[in-house]
Amino acid sequence: QVQLVESGGGLVQPGDSLRLSCAASGLTIRTYAMGWFRQVPGKEREFVAGINLGGADAYSNSVKGRFTISRDNAKNTVYLQMNYLKPEDTAVYYCAARWQILTTKPDYAYWGQGTQVTVSS
Repeated sequence: QVQLVESGGGLVQPGDSLRLSCAASGLTIRTYAMGWFRQVPGKEREFVAGINLGGADAYSNSVKGRFTISRDNAKNTVYLQMNYLKPEDTAVYYCAARWQILTTKPDYAYWGQGTQVTVSS
């Protein structure tokens, strides 16, 4: 059974940093493209960042330069380092896995349960 478990969310102030983790079990992330998405109530789930098998990464324009995605194949874990957080980054953040090919569309086979990130002063 595949499980993706996110952690690291919380309440922070604008300008702060957070690191989200996504621990995978039941699959080996080295053979999957991994993505981070986020969603706020009433809106569609949106792509935030992704990393492919070779380690190439992609970001939405809204987070480029502030967020960094990385993977530790030995730990079977994906991370999202979020710096210079803004109130508009407030959302539930989801980790997702897709067989081999990275996409910015939410066409992923496996999803975590999500972790809440709230940026507020």
